[in-house]
Amino acid sequence: MVNELVSFQRMLALAQVRSGAGDWAEAALLWEQVVAANPVNGSYWASLAAARFAAADYRAAADAYRRVLDLGVRPAEREHEVFPGEVHYLIPGEVAYSIACCYARLGEADTAIGELAAALDRGFRDLDRPRSDEHWKPLLADQRVRGMLGIVDAAGMSRDEGWQADLAFFAREVIRRAYAPFAQVTQESFSQQVARLNSQIPHLTDLQIMVEMARLVRQLGDGHAFVLPAKADLEQFRALPLDVYLFDEGTFVTAAAARYRDILGARIDRVGGHDTAAVIDAVGGILSRDNDQQVRFSAPGWLRLTPVLHALGLIEDPGEATLTVTLPGGSAREVAVTAEPALLGRMMPPYPDGWIDLPDTLAVPRPLYLRHRELPYWFEYLPAEDLVYFQFNSVRDHAQEPFGKFCDRLFGFITARGPGRLVIDMRFNGGGNTFLGQPLLHHLIACPVVNRRGALFVIIGRLTFSAAQNVATALEAHTQATFAGEPTGSRPNFIGESVPFELPVSKLQVNVADLYWQTGYPMDYRPWIAPQLYAPPTFASFSQNRDPALAAILAASEQLPGT
Repeated sequence: MVNELVSFQRMLALAQVRSGAGDWAEAALLWEQVVAANPVNGSYWASLAAARFAAADYRAAADAYRRVLDLGVRPAEREHEVFPGEVHYLIPGEVAYSIACCYARLGEADTAIGELAAALDRGFRDLDRPRSDEHWKPLLADQRVRGMLGIVDAAGMSRDEGWQADLAFFAREVIRRAYAPFAQVTQESFSQQVARLNSQIPHLTDLQIMVEMARLVRQLGDGHAFVLPAKADLEQFRALPLDVYLFDEGTFVTAAAARYRDILGARIDRVGGHDTAAVIDAVGGILSRDNDQQVRFSAPGWLRLTPVLHALGLIEDPGEATLTVTLPGGSAREVAVTAEPALLGRMMPPYPDGWIDLPDTLAVPRPLYLRHRELPYWFEYLPAEDLVYFQFNSVRDHAQEPFGKFCDRLFGFITARGPGRLVIDMRFNGGGNTFLGQPLLHHLIACPVVNRRGALFVIIGRLTFSAAQNVATALEAHTQATFAGEPTGSRPNFIGESVPFELPVSKLQVNVADLYWQTGYPMDYRPWIAPQLYAPPTFASFSQNRDPALAAILAASEQLPGT
């Protein structure tokens, strides 16, 4: 038995080497021996399928891919874990598409088309791939293929016909892709809403149609879902040159282009004659969310988008909004703010040249949490507080220092210095790649210096979302962290993934998530992770460059039972 195991390990290593070198014929022979010795590991079958495919043995490759469908493939946590040519797609639709490609390359059109349909049924995502694959080109004239891939001849269509074709494709893809399309709305109701929108298209503007599509996906309970303008229009979408934030005291202007400096720090009471709260409610009707915190973060940013406000019937001019504000001194005034081309979405520092950020106008320096929001991660030691402050803004690697290496350095410092407390600030972390967060969790579990009650704190907030939510959920489950700030912008268990697709005529960008992230326990139905130290952002603190969350942590010095 021992000799057989050693022989298998050598054979596996050699197969990996041959795949890495691109010697596909030899690699295929070796992988055949590997799966003969261990037929239950889907990753080995995936490597065999990839080798056969690259060696142009397409029929045999299709057989191997079918075994991958049965057995699955373990997710690769790092790119370097995947050998050249190895199948590392994780969802069944991607493997099923590889089977379709085998038959396309064999020239067996009907079988290839049938397998493509099976791939779509299994959730195949990237419809652009067969459109651009030379082996699919002979099949792109087939109406079955055109229908599946959303290929539309828009040249002979009227404006309304183009939108109706887009809507039909949109509805099909939302139902096909969404993890649970009818969890919060019945299929009958969804179909009725689509039919109603289809009949209204001649009477709606293009942007109103986009807004109504957003209203449809908002029912999915998917905080990653969205409908946005075409890629070509994203950087020219008109928006007010202001940044606004919803605090407990109201919605305030926190940054502005220089010409609107006089309303910096003002509270926005009305937009286009409507109470700001009512406008936020109206915008919230088209915003997808995991919970209400996500809307508290994103809705104020949509107040900047005058074309959207116009499409919702909230303002008369899509290029301008009249704001009724209360200035920092207490006086009220109206100001007409002109929109200008800007990158669509919520404004985030660093701001465009010429903008003024309220914290920079104050007499006291910026607090730690507002200093380096443009960086994915950084830390600083505060000797007076015997505390390491680590701001974690994005679950993505920095080009100069990958996150794993950064964690090695951070915890090397902690081990050498032995600080009394570690604060991990994730309030601005909107996500990234969940797998990249593993080094932080592993280091914390292995670090008794700070992984103890009263020594480890995590600041969370409404922007703690997606991969950052997964990291926060793991920290809650596996460390002694005390959470401070406000609730997170997502759930411990949520639907999420960013795999947008394009509508064939309008080119609108649509995303619906197809994965369920159960990072918490199956019975965890909380809408968010709630902090033990509740310290939500207030304008009173922001306008004085104070950090209520860090202040709450510094004040939590008494070590009492249950705290």
